Amino acid sequence: MNTAQFTPAGTLTAEDLGRIHLIGVGGVGMSGLARLFLTRGLPVSGSELREWPSLAGMRALGGTIHMTHEPSNLDGVDTVVYSSAIPQDHVEMVEARRRGLRVLHRSEALAAAMTGRRTVAIAGTHGKTTTTSMVTMVLQQAGADPSFVIGGEISEVGSGAHHGTGEHFVVEADESDRSFLIYRPYVSVITNIEADHLNTYGDLATLEAAFAEFARLTDPDGFIVTCADDPGGRRLAQTLRAEGRRVHTYGEAADADLRLSEVVSSAQGVRYLAEIDGRSLGEFRLPVPGRHMGLNSASAVLTAYLLGLPVEAAEAALAAFPGVRRRFERKGVADGVLVYDEYAYHPTSMTLAMRTLREVAGEGRLIVVFQPYRLYRTRDLQAEIAAALGLADELVLLEVFGPGELRQPGEGSAALVEAVPLPADRKVFVGSWEDAPVEVARRARPGDVVVTMGAPPISLMGDELLAALSARAGDAAGGAGGSAATAG
Repeated sequence: MNTAQFTPAGTLTAEDLGRIHLIGVGGVGMSGLARLFLTRGLPVSGSELREWPSLAGMRALGGTIHMTHEPSNLDGVDTVVYSSAIPQDHVEMVEARRRGLRVLHRSEALAAAMTGRRTVAIAGTHGKTTTTSMVTMVLQQAGADPSFVIGGEISEVGSGAHHGTGEHFVVEADESDRSFLIYRPYVSVITNIEADHLNTYGDLATLEAAFAEFARLTDPDGFIVTCADDPGGRRLAQTLRAEGRRVHTYGEAADADLRLSEVVSSAQGVRYLAEIDGRSLGEFRLPVPGRHMGLNSASAVLTAYLLGLPVEAAEAALAAFPGVRRRFERKGVADGVLVYDEYAYHPTSMTLAMRTLREVAGEGRLIVVFQPYRLYRTRDLQAEIAAALGLADELVLLEVFGPGELRQPGEGSAALVEAVPLPADRKVFVGSWEDAPVEVARRARPGDVVVTMGAPPISLMGDELLAALSARAGDAAGGAGGSAATAG
């Protein structure tokens, strides 16, 4: 994707877009953008083929949702918005160009919405969604009422976007297709830099160069935040500081500007002490477990501190942080089996998630239901993904989701399952969606933790797993006693 041809932030406003139509409006990124425009009072329509949960909320806000893709959906439309998942020969893309409509990538439309605000952009190979959510909640707690667009929904809030009255706009900045290079942040937060999206960048050095370019787009009056514990983040900080840029770091490293100590993670959550410039900021607690969650939260604490917001606001917001849907989200319990959903599909985030889930499982087993998201990542990082999946006690593997990708002979999940270092009887590749809940019900026993992990569609599997486990419990009881499932 040639983002050099994209319209950068500050060129258009959201109101310049007129009547907006989003292709594939049900996806996480597109639905958040649509909700932002709707809460801003702009006319919005969208097209979809699947009844995603987010669509009901958009209709309630006045959005028009077409459950087909066809040229007539563009009648009366001024601007058509597409994502990287939409091919250029899509029927509505072709029609938009034929009619001479303005056609914008999602990032361009989002950039237009940022105009006139101080943007806080969170980037990084993983941890972006959670960190963006934390920064948003801290600003909300401080009374700043930020606008935000997040690549996920904050649990118990039910929204990944909002048009606020404050001066700040918090956004998750996607590096996968270089689209983050059209933003002009006031604050840039980079959680980590690891080899990923090599179909776009080719190698780690080129990826790191793109993150450096993103950071250099930060307003000179603003600042850059990176992780001192991450090798890529540390290299970036050194490079930018040598250029005279304002960079602040966080982490457990002795030289981090915001330093964490006494980090403790358990099934009940994570806590740590924080200090900056030798001054204690006190203890911070999160009700969600995982040392990586603590590290993500530290970037929110540091950002709030540098923006001049009360540290007490960060402490209170993090203590009440409910988590993000699809990020370590508890779906429910059925027949003594606890079911979670987790978005992780990069080997590092997968490993962190499974280690945290083991804390929750205790003496129980960890059963992973995994659907790889992208074919190229599954191919290029097969050994690393296989090693991460090897941390499970049992594995149920579905075929790669791979939207818009062509599978070559020998590629996909059938090859991946062979590479996972588990005994043959503890791993299985299932060829159809319907077989996965049956397989889990056959393998799981009371006390186990099951997690659905990977591509967006797998998030819909959690309810089906709970139903299958409940049916198993009902069968075992001979139909007496009713269902053994509880949600949440």
